Amino acid sequence: MSILAEPIVTDPDAPATRLNPVTKIVAALVILAGLLLTADAVTPAIVLGAELVAIAAAGLRWRILLRRLVLLFVTVAGLALSTLLFTDQTGGTVWLDAGPLHVSSQSLLATVSVVTRVLAIALPGVVAFASTDPTEFADALVQHFRTPPRFTFGALAAFRLLPVLGDEWRTLLLARRARGLDAGRSPVRRARLFASGVFALLVVAIRRGVRLATAMESRGFTDRPDRTLARPRPLRRADWVFVAATVAVVAGATAVSVALGTWRFLFW
Repeated sequence: MSILAEPIVTDPDAPATRLNPVTKIVAALVILAGLLLTADAVTPAIVLGAELVAIAAAGLRWRILLRRLVLLFVTVAGLALSTLLFTDQTGGTVWLDAGPLHVSSQSLLATVSVVTRVLAIALPGVVAFASTDPTEFADALVQHFRTPPRFTFGALAAFRLLPVLGDEWRTLLLARRARGLDAGRSPVRRARLFASGVFALLVVAIRRGVRLATAMESRGFTDRPDRTLARPRPLRRADWVFVAATVAVVAGATAVSVALGTWRFLFW
């Protein structure tokens, strides 16, 4: 199953599902603003620990969530290896010194700082989008951020079409194989067949897009000022409490780091 076609990672009555999509976005932006310019390991570690506690209490379907986090884990692993081997912070106890490869306690600390900061910044965004229905997300953007309905719901429709285009691509490959169009071991023929397949998929996507645009225009998905929302979702007290708690966690983590003398500005 395609990741884009998977259900959201929360149950309908889970705490993460009941939060407004705007609340999740704002909370992720607060964490981004608090951690983007810090280079210490204490602040992101505290924030990451709070995030894991919140995720554990959010009613998530862990198997689906971990599947969506695979790319993040691979990226973080590569970032950790490159930081460990090539960082300019080479002080402290030397553990490996083999030509250009130099690993020390300071480089390990820099690696831990980078990894925890990336995880603490990326995890809320992934969870926010993975625990939100795309339709509710589009409704929240139009209602609270006043984004243009034509653009917002058009992007929603395009997102919904991505799994469909994946099925079209597989059907196209199977149809060509049934007609005996096989590249064999020739890389040139394989490239030509791939290019022609992409062109055919582009034609299918354009046709679907034209039909979808006509259907959306006929159903009132325009920028008319008198347009109303079918599913309004106001901000509740729990949403404000969640944002305030996020601000408190980020501010508290920063204060603890400053008190311990470990907080460091990223460009210092």
